[in-house]
Amino acid sequence: MTMPAVYSPLFDARSQFIEARGLRHHVLVWGDLAQASADQPLLLLAHGWMDVGASFQFMVDALRQIPGWETRPIAAIDWRGFGLTSTPPADSYFFADYLGDLDALLDQLSPGQPVDLLGHSMGGNVVMLYAAVRPERIRRLVNLEGFGMPATRPEDAPGRYVKWLNELKEPARLKDYESVEGVAKRLQSTNPRLREDFALWLAGQWAREEGGRWHINADPAHKRSQPILYRVEEVQAFYQRITMPVLFVEADQTVYFLLFNGKFTRDEFLDRVQSVPHFRMETIRDAGHMVHHDQPVELASHIAKFLNP
Repeated sequence: MTMPAVYSPLFDARSQFIEARGLRHHVLVWGDLAQASADQPLLLLAHGWMDVGASFQFMVDALRQIPGWETRPIAAIDWRGFGLTSTPPADSYFFADYLGDLDALLDQLSPGQPVDLLGHSMGGNVVMLYAAVRPERIRRLVNLEGFGMPATRPEDAPGRYVKWLNELKEPARLKDYESVEGVAKRLQSTNPRLREDFALWLAGQWAREEGGRWHINADPAHKRSQPILYRVEEVQAFYQRITMPVLFVEADQTVYFLLFNGKFTRDEFLDRVQSVPHFRMETIRDAGHMVHHDQPVELASHIAKFLNP
């Protein structure tokens, strides 16, 4: 029986570890960080929920083949509690910590030099908030499918805290798998567009083997609900402070809004981003929420044109 092929990266990254805010953060680096300049700054990539920095490999391989991008420095972080970054001694995860980590990492990855910043999904939401409070650190901003969350009401708060407290009484768990092929099938069940060779390669980054089973590289505590309300008025106050050009990339086949059963719509999102001063939106065809997996070449073209018009 012939084993299916596994994707082989065209441009290998090197792993780097940075101590910041009491954690050992894992960063993948392509190119020489010292070569960053005002015209060719570091491009920093921030992954989404239940993902890892290596998820951007296919997009980076496509970028590297675009003239002008052959040697430009690129880095992808693993957020706290994901990938090879340390897990904090905490019961839950909060957005303020992601911003704090990003700020500390940029101090070391690009001291005194603005970066181009890209985030996917949860990472897209984080980088939008960060761009509002540290605009001097970012030259241009790219958000991939980081639409935000449904609006909440003050009266929702007590029930959310009850739910959170109840969840803390039970250990959080993630499913494990008997093989790396099982992990790959799990990735393809979530994203049917994911190529088999991509899935097999990602599985080896997304999970690790321990005791004869494959375990997801994520703290199970990420599965717990958030007690803190998502206040749209606060988010829009952030958006109004974003000064750099912003490219938002959506996938034409995204199922993102279906997750909320009508409680959050694309039209609501478009209303929110009206307050972003320099905002443009582009659509990638034949792609779902994991747009950097589904159409990495087309996505890379959009990003390259935006970052160096």
